[in-house]
Amino acid sequence: MNFSDVQTIEDTYQVATYKKMAISVERGLGSWVWTSEGEKFLDLYGGHAVCATGHSHPHVVKAIKEQADKVLFYSNLVYSEVRGRAAEKLASLAPKSLSKVFFCNSGTEANENAMRMARLATGREKIISFSGGFHGRTADSISATFLGKYRYIGKPNVPNHVEAEFGNIESVRSVIDDATAGIILEPIQSMAGVREAPSQFFRELRDLCDEFGTALIFDEVQTGIGRTGNWFFAGSELAGNVEPDIITLAKSLGSGVPVGACLVSGNIASKIKENDLGTTFGGGMIAMAATLATLEAIENDAMIDNATMAELQLRDSISKADGIAAVRGKGCLLGIEFEEACGPLHKRLLENRIITGTSSDPKVLRLLPPLSVTSDEISQFVQVLNG
Repeated sequence: MNFSDVQTIEDTYQVATYKKMAISVERGLGSWVWTSEGEKFLDLYGGHAVCATGHSHPHVVKAIKEQADKVLFYSNLVYSEVRGRAAEKLASLAPKSLSKVFFCNSGTEANENAMRMARLATGREKIISFSGGFHGRTADSISATFLGKYRYIGKPNVPNHVEAEFGNIESVRSVIDDATAGIILEPIQSMAGVREAPSQFFRELRDLCDEFGTALIFDEVQTGIGRTGNWFFAGSELAGNVEPDIITLAKSLGSGVPVGACLVSGNIASKIKENDLGTTFGGGMIAMAATLATLEAIENDAMIDNATMAELQLRDSISKADGIAAVRGKGCLLGIEFEEACGPLHKRLLENRIITGTSSDPKVLRLLPPLSVTSDEISQFVQVLNG
């Protein structure tokens, strides 16, 4: 099909929920995608922070194909070698206190289950989240989202959700109490314009949670799996070495195969009984093969170190560019803040066959490239940016 045919059939039969770019992606490799018209685009958006290993990484593709030849799916009511190996590998890379894994299907499902675990473990109901945070579109997750319109399109909201100011520990102190089951936050608020908080904030959050017996949840749907130049934001210097009680994951975890997960402390896990949580498709064999292969590919190809080098190159290349107010974020989760709205630039980059992302802040352009992005690819972006 040519692009107009693809566009017509999608617009005819799909509910219109997203404003789409006027391209139809047919295949991809590394940081590149090809359209139905045969055009080649540099993808610095990574399929919305999903394609951490690059498009169609050969190790991931091979693992999926081999698993498909064995069995496509059976629920987690049976044991599975590939599921066990994926859980073992993920737990081995996590901060030491997070030794248990619950697999699900998406980021919002991971966040829903993380908040449920906090409530089950504490016997409380109240959840604190933050201005600018985004946690998903299902009922509990969107009720924990205090970003623009999102919480309001999820009405009626789940009760007992309370807002605090991101990065302001006194704001948290004013709302936490003995009824607080959990605090959930994105350690870098991606959709809000790549907003950051100092490491001291995370240390103080940990202390507050310990004081009140409250579960601390890091939503690492976007920051996890190597994207910040660390396997996880949690436990790293960025977080003041703080380890939360639960980490939620999705997006990059399966290199494009839908999969989500919660990494859980032994203390929280010990409070969860049979049938407290459940999911039909969570932990399915194809998803687990993709997860295991993704973690192996990132490790084998030294992609985490590469993410750090990519950040350093980009910062150095644009540090003196006109019209740039700030560069925020870490590794391959970066936000470039401009002095004016970046919509026209986003359009110009697309016209030059470079895919980037915007955010809820009209002045912030987001870069979420594969962790395998090369120096030459970054240079190509900088050349168009400065052009």
